[in-house]
Amino acid sequence: MVALSSVEVRLAALGLTVPEVAAPVAAYVPAVVTGNYVFTSGQLPFVDGKLLRIGKVGAEVSAEDAAELARRCALNAIAAVKSVIPDLDRVVRVVKVVGFVASAPDFTGQSGVMNGASNLLGEAFGDAGVHARSALGVAVLPLDSPVEVEMIVEISN
Repeated sequence: MVALSSVEVRLAALGLTVPEVAAPVAAYVPAVVTGNYVFTSGQLPFVDGKLLRIGKVGAEVSAEDAAELARRCALNAIAAVKSVIPDLDRVVRVVKVVGFVASAPDFTGQSGVMNGASNLLGEAFGDAGVHARSALGVAVLPLDSPVEVEMIVEISN
């Protein structure tokens, strides 16, 4: 049996496990390593290959539900990182998170939605999970997903 990383132990304490990396829905790979950095592709809130919700935040999807979906996107981004560096303890720091929120025209709570992702990364990586972030409202996302999250992490050799 393979020992869990400290990140996976912290996630387990939250009742979470790192899922298998989500299969790409177009012509890209889930993550790329270059130098001491891993760049993930945008991750949608998939569970077992199925999108959890569709629609616009502030219309069909509440801000609270969207924050939970962003949390799932962050977990899927962790899975993307693990797909290219199997030992998550090599993550030195989550450097940057970019979140996209498919928003109703009058919705302005994108930063609150993205706190779902940021909070999970802090819980999973501790101080190394504190990151810079952008939260953007957009008209539509792939497959009509309410949220999408990508991140850049620094890794040790």
